[in-house]
Amino acid sequence: PRARPKSEARAVLPAIFISHGAPTLIGEAVPARDFLAALGRSLPRPKAILAVSAHWETEAPRAATTARPETIHDFHGFPETLYSLRYPAPGAPELARRAVELLSAAGFSAATEATRGLDHGAWVPLLLAYPDADVPVAQLSIQPALGPSHHIAMGRALAPLRDEDVLVLASGGATHNLSALEWGRHDNPPVWARVFDDWLAATLAQGDAARLADYRARAPHAARAHPRDEHFLPILVAFGSAGDGGRGTRLHASFVHGGLSMAAFRFE
Repeated sequence: PRARPKSEARAVLPAIFISHGAPTLIGEAVPARDFLAALGRSLPRPKAILAVSAHWETEAPRAATTARPETIHDFHGFPETLYSLRYPAPGAPELARRAVELLSAAGFSAATEATRGLDHGAWVPLLLAYPDADVPVAQLSIQPALGPSHHIAMGRALAPLRDEDVLVLASGGATHNLSALEWGRHDNPPVWARVFDDWLAATLAQGDAARLADYRARAPHAARAHPRDEHFLPILVAFGSAGDGGRGTRLHASFVHGGLSMAAFRFE
């Protein structure tokens, strides 16, 4: 994809971050499921989607050129019906190569990956938002060992994609502490989760890159909300792709299974 000529110009696509929750979200009667089911219809139709999932970790950025990505069932102990689900969207090899081009030009050691499928951080929300599986998808990895600033910079390198009819769809969790789950409880989240969730929304609305990059020191209850960084880092890629001065608007706020935030944000 390349930028449109001025004669064909239309609104630049936002970047979106969604909290994908548990794989059971597909069948749960919760507000987050309803939000995701309406998300695709609320946005201009993209030419392709770059999915940045918390569940693909690599040492350096990798973008999947898979032509027909398999549906990866990277979870255990859930109802058997989930393992029979497939998301047969076509791949987006050209988009993957374009993402690597942009990242490489910005100094990242980026490369393509020819066999990667779509993990549940990508296909579960896509199955809800784009149920016809007719929008090509390329997946991009995260690098937890390289920290928050790295991911903001990745997003900034990818910003031109938003003017090329590409939807940057980042998927992780606004909070993600599996040891604190209260399975089946979808109301009255614990104080630590609500406080961190509100700090995140306020900081994204302010566009404060420095506070986000140093969230472990500056955010209340950061270690409890995110024992590891991996579900937080996709937020930063989406934030960065809005460019300098970009800000995040909260599109959805709810909790599932105790303190698991299902917050979603739009960046532009």
